[in-house]
Amino acid sequence: GNMELVLDRNLTDKRIFPSIDINRSGTRKEELLLSEWELNRVWILRKFLSEFSPTEAMEFLLERLSRTKTNKEFLESMSG
Repeated sequence: GNMELVLDRNLTDKRIFPSIDINRSGTRKEELLLSEWELNRVWILRKFLSEFSPTEAMEFLLERLSRTKTNKEFLESMSG
């Protein structure tokens, strides 16, 4: 019961998968699951994505994730 995943019908209608509303989805107690470095990167990413619509956020994330092989590599590729 510590994770909430919110799906977005508009993403599904546009055939964007996974159809997750990133800004409304999340995990409680992330600090117990991630290192301090990972947690910091995830918070920066969420703050950045919050400026986008659900469609824009997912398209951006999918495009950027496709450039890397692992989540760690993706987080390392973030500037800042």
